[in-house]
Amino acid sequence: MRRYFNTEGSCIPEKHYMVPLDDRVRKIKERYVDRGSYFIINRGRQYGKTTTLRALARYLEQGYMVVSMDFQKIGAAGFRDESTFSKAFAKMFSGAVERSGMADGEALCAVLAPLITDVPAIGLIELFERLSRICAMASRPIVMMIDEVDSATNNQVFLDFLAMLRSYYLEREDLPIFHSVILAGVYDIKNLKLKLRPEAEHKYNSPWNIAAEFKVDMSFSPTQIERMLESYEQEHHTGADMRTVAEEIYQYTSGYPYLVSVICKTMDEDLPEDPRYVDQDPQGIWGKAGVAYAVDLLLKRNLTLFDSMVRQLDQYPDLREMLEDILYCGKRIVFSPGERSTNLGIMFGFLKEQDGRVAIANRIFEMVLLNMFIAQESRSDAFSRGDSDRSQFVKNGRLDMDLVLRKFVEYFQEIYSEKDERFLEVYGRKLFLLYLKPIINGTGNYYLEAQTRDARRTDVVVDYLGEQFIVELKIWRGNEYNERGEAQLAGYLDLYRKEKGYMLSFNFNKKKKTGVKEIRVGDKVIVEAVV
Repeated sequence: MRRYFNTEGSCIPEKHYMVPLDDRVRKIKERYVDRGSYFIINRGRQYGKTTTLRALARYLEQGYMVVSMDFQKIGAAGFRDESTFSKAFAKMFSGAVERSGMADGEALCAVLAPLITDVPAIGLIELFERLSRICAMASRPIVMMIDEVDSATNNQVFLDFLAMLRSYYLEREDLPIFHSVILAGVYDIKNLKLKLRPEAEHKYNSPWNIAAEFKVDMSFSPTQIERMLESYEQEHHTGADMRTVAEEIYQYTSGYPYLVSVICKTMDEDLPEDPRYVDQDPQGIWGKAGVAYAVDLLLKRNLTLFDSMVRQLDQYPDLREMLEDILYCGKRIVFSPGERSTNLGIMFGFLKEQDGRVAIANRIFEMVLLNMFIAQESRSDAFSRGDSDRSQFVKNGRLDMDLVLRKFVEYFQEIYSEKDERFLEVYGRKLFLLYLKPIINGTGNYYLEAQTRDARRTDVVVDYLGEQFIVELKIWRGNEYNERGEAQLAGYLDLYRKEKGYMLSFNFNKKKKTGVKEIRVGDKVIVEAVV
């Protein structure tokens, strides 16, 4: 069976095209495991945590006994009380020791056997006494890995288990215990209480304050993506420029592992059967247009990662409000990891720090969030008007963006001309995005360019059947500011190798002249609309 791009569960080098993890696991070993650190790898869903743990376990086998466990296998009932948890943990730990294949594994398992088979209730104290004995007996230092650690939900028994680990860690010069402990999950340990009981303030004091801060980057760089694609190219001989493809994938994903894999999988498996590409050779698929089309297909699918995003935003409305402020209003929010919504967004993988500000983690998440927010407002007047006007805007398969702007100006003057400045600062861009969405829906997409977005201007990049349109949305701040904006847009068009761009200004001057005109800035044509 040929290798393929995997998006379901852990990746295996012999079966799947993978980004090489050698450098990552080497860093984790040298910076954390060799130093005897206890730490947690907490990243967003489908961020490669399990794949990394498995690669790390193989890498550590030469010098350590690696005991790998998955708390999903214990189940909620296993956390009912100390005795139930201790027995379940002892059984899982013994199984992991047996699978390690160490020569002294049988003797080590014998230490835990009474806890598994005997009927009388046991507690964490006896469990840890026996774990300490095992660590003293083992021929190699023991590294314990626990995946899906947040499956423990918000259980006091689990917090007590962490407290016991902490106690032994602090006394490990006298009491033998694990050399290193690695926990992995979405939720950071100090945030486990948020999963089910946000009001449980008494659980804010984390028993895991001994943990080293995990700083290894788990996203994929363009070079790493290129190396994965080169291994694909060696087997498929598409003739494509995989460096260009890798860089384009990175532009959409910022290296989020699942998103990288699912784009590649779509291009490999779905595009060859798609009507748009069915008669093209592979080189026609593996290019910038192919990446953009794969992204367009993904946005129409009900991916579990996107479902998870919706659920989390429903659970945390303050986080949702922050995301809307960033996307619609261009708010520049100072990055402070201690702020609750920012902390949650970072933990879930929605947000990142960029130049000291809070930013959406990647372009695809921006597009998903915009689609979701706009879909939830699809009964709005702006969306309905765009939907009713849509038949006018496509001629011979091309989107007439000039006409889109002219019709939006007419609509805006008809409905919103009397709104005050504050209303338009907050909602003006949102109205245009709502109007535009049904016009391109199903055939095209758009995203907001993160590098130019702020409270005064936002560049919208519209992609319609492979043709891109750059539209700058801005608040009018006088002629001088407007001229600077025109020059900025012209420079931005150079980056996209476009000769024509669009500018939509929201002007609060009572003597303003509304309408659409065409001007030249150097060798660029700019269609300016003022409302």
